[in-house]
Amino acid sequence: MTAFCAYAGLFLSALVAATILPAQSEAVLAVMLASKAYSALLLLAVASAGNVLGAVINWFLGREVRRFAGRRWFPVTPAALQSASKWYHRYGRWSLLASWLPVVGDPLTVVAGVLREPFWSFLVLVTIGKTARYAVLGWIVLSWT
Repeated sequence: MTAFCAYAGLFLSALVAATILPAQSEAVLAVMLASKAYSALLLLAVASAGNVLGAVINWFLGREVRRFAGRRWFPVTPAALQSASKWYHRYGRWSLLASWLPVVGDPLTVVAGVLREPFWSFLVLVTIGKTARYAVLGWIVLSWT
């Protein structure tokens, strides 16, 4: 596998993992880091970029959710949307730092769009949260291998 394909695969894995679709970008990143065949910083950047782009897609979906709500293919259930809305109302925009969390993190990015969170504050907070998660994972993997 060429390096480009490996990085592209990681990017796509991270992008899909940022949606409600079931995917595990952490496992892909951990294996690639453990192999020591790739630049750790580039892996962190690629995974973060893919995951943040997936969150941005969720934010845009949230902006238009009322048009798509109820369609079978729409990835957010009403229950997940309501749970994330409660979390968002309780903690405000700072809850976006938790956008990396399983179950509530991805719906949270949709809710930010629904509630019209300004794009730039959304982007900064989500980037910090998602990149920090990958950085901690990278530190753990590289410390043990």
